[in-house]
Amino acid sequence: MAGRGAIIRVKPSVKAAAGLGFTRERAAYKAGIAPVAGADEAGRGPLAGPVVAAAVILDPKRVPRGLDDSKKLTREKRETLFAEICATAEVSVSLAPPARIDRDNIRQASLWALASAVRGLPRLPGLVFVDGNDPPPLPCQLEMVIGGDALIASIAAASIVAKVTRDRLMAGLGAAFPAYGFERHMGYGTPEHSVALRTHGPCPHHRRSFAPVREQQLALFAEAGE
Repeated sequence: MAGRGAIIRVKPSVKAAAGLGFTRERAAYKAGIAPVAGADEAGRGPLAGPVVAAAVILDPKRVPRGLDDSKKLTREKRETLFAEICATAEVSVSLAPPARIDRDNIRQASLWALASAVRGLPRLPGLVFVDGNDPPPLPCQLEMVIGGDALIASIAAASIVAKVTRDRLMAGLGAAFPAYGFERHMGYGTPEHSVALRTHGPCPHHRRSFAPVREQQLALFAEAGE
């Protein structure tokens, strides 16, 4: 293992051999690196709502069964695993709201959220497995794993926590702003969402730096000036 603060990017051939499981975490613990966390985010692509990042330190003696990339799981399975993860693991969640996304850009906001989630854990990890290849600014060893939410248990757990948390938040926004249907499309640029944007314009939770929202806002300003 590399020293503290080092970044390791996992090559595809190595990833494929590892498969989803707690193997990498156990190897780190055996090497004296502890604790070991996984981190992932949800919501980079939508036109509205926050980016939600999660960091999870799984209990090696109580790793939930059935962990996988949150996108591959049914809503019911995600909810079940979410409850089990929160009951048995150390969990931290951080949100980057639309205002931060518009100010810093989606990449920087996502990295900030990931770093904040890790820093919010009860213990600073000795090693963090992070989904993707873009390292967040953290003072601990990072291992970047492309597609890690389908390969490493700790990242999968973080992906589930981030996804469930964000979906619940978007359902709440759907109740507060019923004209947009956030509870159905979670802020993504679906045809339903596009029609709502054209009809009502952006709400306070839209990302105004994103082209479809910015263009619609400009169109509304032009109409108002006619």
